[in-house]
Amino acid sequence: MSTKQKFTLKAAALLVLTSCLFPALSNADHDKGGGWKHDDNNNSKAQVQVGPRPFYLVNKMTDGPLKRKLEKCGSGPFYKTNFSIGHRGGGTLQFPEHTKESHEAGALMGAGIQECDVTFTKDKNLVCRHDQCDLHTTTNILTTPLAAKCSKPFTPAQFDASGKLIKAASALCCASDLTVDEFKSLKGKMDASNPNATTAQQYQGGTANWRTDLYATGATLLTHKESIALLKKLGSNYTPELKGPNRAATLQVENVFGSQAAYAQAMINDYKAAGISPKKVWAQSFNKEDVLYWVQNEPKFGKQAVYLDDANRPADLPSATELQGYANEGINIVAPPMWALLAAENGKIVPSQYAWDAKLAGLDIITWTLERSGRIVEDVLVTKGTASPSFYYQTSLDALQNDGDQMTTLDVLAKKVGVLGVFSDWSGTVSYYASCMGLK
Repeated sequence: MSTKQKFTLKAAALLVLTSCLFPALSNADHDKGGGWKHDDNNNSKAQVQVGPRPFYLVNKMTDGPLKRKLEKCGSGPFYKTNFSIGHRGGGTLQFPEHTKESHEAGALMGAGIQECDVTFTKDKNLVCRHDQCDLHTTTNILTTPLAAKCSKPFTPAQFDASGKLIKAASALCCASDLTVDEFKSLKGKMDASNPNATTAQQYQGGTANWRTDLYATGATLLTHKESIALLKKLGSNYTPELKGPNRAATLQVENVFGSQAAYAQAMINDYKAAGISPKKVWAQSFNKEDVLYWVQNEPKFGKQAVYLDDANRPADLPSATELQGYANEGINIVAPPMWALLAAENGKIVPSQYAWDAKLAGLDIITWTLERSGRIVEDVLVTKGTASPSFYYQTSLDALQNDGDQMTTLDVLAKKVGVLGVFSDWSGTVSYYASCMGLK
């Protein structure tokens, strides 16, 4: 039997194993077995299971040395690694983001660092949400009595006499509209909405066809403090992102905390109160002033503070002079989207000029987000020559051939760009690669 045949059989076996494992994940009695093992201090150590997806991606790769290397790693062992960063938990491809279930899935798949995007309730509690005002798309709030407290109520879609949509359905429900107890009463769902909805129930739909609602069955929302406790139990490190304000919300940061600086400090205070070492925390923000606040006022946390780059296209990226300026101000780590670090040259994926400039400035790099744009063959290749290519691969389109090039992309980011880690919506993919290549 050839190496390829053996690898395919392993992938098939893991598909059967994982189909049993992941549906039961959110209801598992961890104290009585399953995927988790507890030590005497009640700290959980996961037996890493990467699942079938990495095998699928490796099988799809173009034949070559990298594919053969990755095939040989099919038997593992796979381990928890800081190179694998769980985006919004790490199980977000299939489990509702920023929920207990997504965090558990990410940890089980080897994410060594996991993310809680931090926003706030009206009673000054920090909670895990991607946006101050995303409850209408990420929870069941519109089908509960708490819908009456939303900043903007659900408005049904409007159609003309011919049935053409003339106004999309809308709502705006913010964590800051609620107390923490009200927030905790909600259930998480996949981040999506249906613009054609005429009822709140219909508005709950719209999940992308490359995701699934199979596990969106009442997922558990987390406060920031709860996420810290959960990740400690799972043996993971922390990368909280302080979210900026949503100016359409009824309440603003200033109304609740008094200032942006007090808000930034409140996030760090939760780690200090929990006794978490700053060495285990990578605090993030798209707001440069937040990062500089931590650098100047919480230097132990500021040392690993991450300045996120919100560029949407190459023209938005900072220059070499600007990157050097970040370093001069005390920023040590930048985190641009993957496309900012990559280019296509003679049909190959190569480091971009931004990548070279950042390294020349002495900056370390983290990047985002793998497994967040569907299949390359459907959602990337078909966009070649159009005005709006896939966001995450917009600079490497000419070097992409198949779904397996997600692994090729990882390899370039790790070996040629030298990133510290990669955010992913499905941690098993990055954990497989990192374990195979011996990355810590």
